[in-house]
Amino acid sequence: MTDYTIAIYCFIDDYLKISHPPTDVRRKTNNAEILTVALLSAQYFYGNQSSACQYMRQHHGMACIDKPTFNRHLHRLADTLTSIFLALGQTLKELNVESRYLIDSFPVAVCHNIRIARCRLLQHEAYRGYNASKREYFYGFKVQVITTADGLPTDYVITAGSIHDNKALPSMQLTLPEGSEVYADSAYTNYELEDLHEECEHIRLLVERKSNSKRPDSAALRFIKKYYRKRIETSFSQITAHFPGKIHAVTPQGFLLKIVLFLFAFTLDRTLSTT
Repeated sequence: MTDYTIAIYCFIDDYLKISHPPTDVRRKTNNAEILTVALLSAQYFYGNQSSACQYMRQHHGMACIDKPTFNRHLHRLADTLTSIFLALGQTLKELNVESRYLIDSFPVAVCHNIRIARCRLLQHEAYRGYNASKREYFYGFKVQVITTADGLPTDYVITAGSIHDNKALPSMQLTLPEGSEVYADSAYTNYELEDLHEECEHIRLLVERKSNSKRPDSAALRFIKKYYRKRIETSFSQITAHFPGKIHAVTPQGFLLKIVLFLFAFTLDRTLSTT
């Protein structure tokens, strides 16, 4: 854990020195420390940022900072966190010589269905979605993720729970190298978009076909699609394993920020463990 902490602090600090974000010299903690604490909380403390702060004070000499001040600093760094994640994702794309990618989504519920009427964080039917794999409804968000063939996330989009995958796909910018192959399940079926990406960007969307599909696959191609898609489901299981029973947040922005932290912490952990 100590090695992981030092590694992510150095990584973030180096990035921030290059991007030169504004920092108040009167502050007791710098931006790299704030982001390191947030990522540690997602990786080791089930999102509990107070426990991560306590660990950093006891083991790495970080200055004391109260919870409201920490939250204000972290929310100001939300865009910076996203830019760091996308920069890391771009590097992973450059290292992905196979140019093979996976796309899928997983739901993140804000509350149990029985508590929807009392939910203060979200109040709209757009957030009521359906989880086909578990055959149950949920109330919250859906996270669309693109990963490498090894299951390392490179891009993401978070939508309301009711947005179907084939509707969310056009909103995702497939900034992938030419000749890339993207494997997806049947929920992403969109023949027009498949043809458009292949013709204009030379990116192949290899979507699993339904039994009544107008473009049926051969037996060999069906096997290949199922084989590669298994990895992203494993990654989702590993990401959600770090979720607490309930993600605590006061605002929708805070809830979304914690989702990004869980996603980023997983990517950093996997990247550091393979280098």
